[in-house]
Amino acid sequence: MPAGLPGRPVSVRGGIIETPVPTVPDSLGVPAEVPRSSILNDPRRDPPPPPGLRAQLGATRDAAKSLLMAHVDLARAEASAIGGKVARTAGLIGCAVAVVVLALLLVFIGMALFLAEWLLGSMGWGVLHGLLFAIAAAVTMVLAAVGVSAARIGRAFIGAVVIGVVVAVVLGLDAPNRLYAAIGSEVLPGVESGVRPLVVGTFAGALTGLVIGALLALRLTSGSARFAGLIGLAILGAAVGAFTAITFGPQVGIGIGIAVGYVAWAALLAADVARSGVDLEALKARFMPTQTIDTSKETLEWLRQRMPPGIGS
Repeated sequence: MPAGLPGRPVSVRGGIIETPVPTVPDSLGVPAEVPRSSILNDPRRDPPPPPGLRAQLGATRDAAKSLLMAHVDLARAEASAIGGKVARTAGLIGCAVAVVVLALLLVFIGMALFLAEWLLGSMGWGVLHGLLFAIAAAVTMVLAAVGVSAARIGRAFIGAVVIGVVVAVVLGLDAPNRLYAAIGSEVLPGVESGVRPLVVGTFAGALTGLVIGALLALRLTSGSARFAGLIGLAILGAAVGAFTAITFGPQVGIGIGIAVGYVAWAALLAADVARSGVDLEALKARFMPTQTIDTSKETLEWLRQRMPPGIGS
């Protein structure tokens, strides 16, 4: 079998040897029938030049920026999710605290009303006592905040307790009414027996107010102030005398005594502050960093002593 050209197949037809004629290569040296895609992928071609330093720096910068922004976006998304969870948790905790406070208020108010109804015969005493207690407690807290000592607050509280107990015992036993009735039977026998305590109590209270007003008027220099003080204390004494002439009974007397004790608590505290005042220097020292200021002064003096002459002057 005849040999063809090297690397070229041959065929025999009718006794004639046929050898394929090679195609004419194009300008790239590749046969025409070779696809153009193989030309681009030809490993014999020269590789593209590598990117320059500026291009590499730019690409690195863009990659770093993209990576950073990706982390920032992730942090923002996670922080938003965590913030929502924190807000939900804080809201639930706040609601729980509010419910507990409401429950404590209900217990306190309900207990006050129950005891007032059970012991004193009316829930109105519970409302009145709760209001007066809140006022007295608020006054105590304010004065404690501005520096009034615990001893002064304690003395006022003990005095208020003594006053409340005395008023409760005296009114609960109807002692003023009985005293006024006994005096009226001796002084005003012609007056109806049911009215005698009121008349005697009013007169005795007005007289007591005049005496107290006269004693206080000695400290006043103005004549109009003395007259106003006398009249005012006389009217107040008459009102107190008429009030104490009423027959209250044990329950009402105890209720009035408790109320008077709360009022006396706040009044004694106010009188103590009006008499002794508040130590403003001590109050100022409580809210000033005196130790830091003194230490800073000592440090500056130490530095000044060790500076060379002419520096810092």
